[in-house]
Amino acid sequence: MSKGRLEAFSDGVLAIVITIMVLELVPPDDATLDALFTLWPKFLSYVLSFALLGIYWNNHHHLLQAAHSVSASVLWANMHLLFWLSLIPFGTAWMGETSFAAIPTAVYGALQIMPAIAFTLLIQALLRAPNQPPALALATRSQAKGLLSMGAYIVSVPLALVQPLAAVALFVATAVMWIVPQRSIEQALNTRDAG
Repeated sequence: MSKGRLEAFSDGVLAIVITIMVLELVPPDDATLDALFTLWPKFLSYVLSFALLGIYWNNHHHLLQAAHSVSASVLWANMHLLFWLSLIPFGTAWMGETSFAAIPTAVYGALQIMPAIAFTLLIQALLRAPNQPPALALATRSQAKGLLSMGAYIVSVPLALVQPLAAVALFVATAVMWIVPQRSIEQALNTRDAG
């Protein structure tokens, strides 16, 4: 399979995941602002998950731009990542419909741990694939943000059981951290293109 086909398939899956998520946002029956306001937990859950999926899509795109080839282990690692990302709409809907109740928020945190692990495994599989450029190893050398995110998600699970909104704040903080671009891959790509 070519790298382009892997990217196209992944883009399609993520587009479907986001579509499934937005279908959970059902308008209120009443035509009042009060009725609309009652949807804030669902809407906040959606915005948070949309941002997190967008971050994965962006990082996935940059990662594959830095790679030259894919292997069978890359294909399976990518499917593993997509599996966990496909469960995000479930966690999003449950957390939003229950107004950030403890168990659904903890499950949402657990559903964030798994794609973080899967993305790390995808990076490792890409690094082992044949004919990779030195830029890929350079771009993925620093895993500080990934490890910090994984740690935040791990902490969010027990935190959600005692203080769900604090766990939600941790999800938001993690997303904000990733919205600031990770420059290592772009710098590696620019170095490769200039060379």
